[in-house]
Amino acid sequence: MRKTRITSAVAVAAGALCAASLSLASSHREAPFITTVPKVDATDFYMFRSYEGVAANGSGGRSDYVTLIANYQPLQGPYGGPNYFSMDPNALYEIHIDNNGDAAEDVTFQFRFQNKLNNVSLAIGSKNVAIPLIQAGGVANVNDANLNLNETYTLAVVRGNRRTGSVQAVAKAGGGTTFEKPVDYIGVKTLGNAAAYATYAGKHIHDVKIPGCPSGKDSGRVFVGQRQEGFAVNLGTIFDLVNAPLAVITNPANIDAAAANSIQDANVTSMALEVHKDCLTNGSEPVIGGWTTASLRQARMLNGAPSSGHQSNEKAGGAWTQVSRLGNPLVNEVVIGLKDKDKFNASKPKDDGQFLDYVTNPTLPALLGLVLTGNPAGLAPTNLPRTDLATVFLTGITGVNKPATVTPSEMLRLNTSTPPVPFAMQNRLAIVGSLKMSPAGTDFAGFPNGRRPKDDVVDIALVAVLGGLCMANGDGNTLGLNSIPGVAGVTSACKPSSVPAGSASLDVHDAVDQAVVPFLSGFPYLNTPLPGSQ
Repeated sequence: MRKTRITSAVAVAAGALCAASLSLASSHREAPFITTVPKVDATDFYMFRSYEGVAANGSGGRSDYVTLIANYQPLQGPYGGPNYFSMDPNALYEIHIDNNGDAAEDVTFQFRFQNKLNNVSLAIGSKNVAIPLIQAGGVANVNDANLNLNETYTLAVVRGNRRTGSVQAVAKAGGGTTFEKPVDYIGVKTLGNAAAYATYAGKHIHDVKIPGCPSGKDSGRVFVGQRQEGFAVNLGTIFDLVNAPLAVITNPANIDAAAANSIQDANVTSMALEVHKDCLTNGSEPVIGGWTTASLRQARMLNGAPSSGHQSNEKAGGAWTQVSRLGNPLVNEVVIGLKDKDKFNASKPKDDGQFLDYVTNPTLPALLGLVLTGNPAGLAPTNLPRTDLATVFLTGITGVNKPATVTPSEMLRLNTSTPPVPFAMQNRLAIVGSLKMSPAGTDFAGFPNGRRPKDDVVDIALVAVLGGLCMANGDGNTLGLNSIPGVAGVTSACKPSSVPAGSASLDVHDAVDQAVVPFLSGFPYLNTPLPGSQ
């Protein structure tokens, strides 16, 4: 009997975790091509009402703002010298906002990076010789004299189509359109302890003025720099056919039993932007959709005999070509078929109908159920096509984050009229956690209504994929999950009887607790990165 219970638990984990049809973990090395260009590999995308300094009722502080965070360059070893993890000056990094539900961008923020080699040299005998490092001593200030490489960026806002729309430069509140980026956390000898690095990085939080916003609502903040990986997940365990540690997912006492194998010993690079919510909406629809992309020039020429300088052996040209895309987490990694992974990364939300079968008829539950239990059905819900998953992730939930009119498309959706919740009061399961509470909780400001750093999207996805939302939907279709808005004739019975796991579908977890990951209580929210040496 004990063996049977454990096997069932693993089956639950397999069916839930890997079918998680649109959201299980951050996106790391998820497609064949992107593994060759890690500087443009998006790992996580966050979008939430800012909760810095807000009161218990969601007012005050920065509550009128929305924070957008796009993370790139996965699994950075803090010790990754001597070059560390500068951004690609030949790439275009973007954050897109759809504010009318038509699956096309209406507002885009574009980041372009520049690397300046200062060519610091030392007198060695009668010669001045260039140093091999990116620093020549301790670093504490913006554009510190000891830095051998200064990294800066520009930021533009595009209204309308990302390539043909109106483009305006975003400027510092005090003037100037060049923004400084802190050097990565090389180590404590170069940059001091964690508190010292936090002070140094804080000097690179820039107040900005964003053109085209409503009067008096054009202020914001931007920060680009290295941060500690904020996502709690056992990547190795997941991709090793969901091996044994996940057998503990049915016991609440083991909610963080596997945390030792998580990825908080790595860093990422964050592009964080805080914008007034009224600058992102269209004035009548409070729901916005967001996603991040990275693009490279269509052609690259390599110089077989490069001259001295920084990255002087490459010349890029031609049209921008999208190579990375991320809205909801882990779509491409565990949902999209291997043959279409590069295709998805190059696609736009308006064309997502071509990928619909991967969402409504997910394959991995059957594959892993067969591998682990010999039963491809396992405990996966029986309501096919999975209209509940398509509704949650492709259109938004009625009354939560669904626009009045919507074209089904994969993106993170946020209802900007939902008040933020202070960090200490946030439910790590957000909406799912609130639905489980009796009486019902009040935290509807998190995933899948946007995404905050503290939101345990793995566990939320486990609940969704096992049919927990169908349990909440009830026989009366309370959440409207029995059809896909905008897709005629596609219906299924998302109700309690379609959920083999029953009420247990609301209690599963992956044994890694997102709520214990360290974060900041204010902008840029993700924690100070780990140093390359102590």
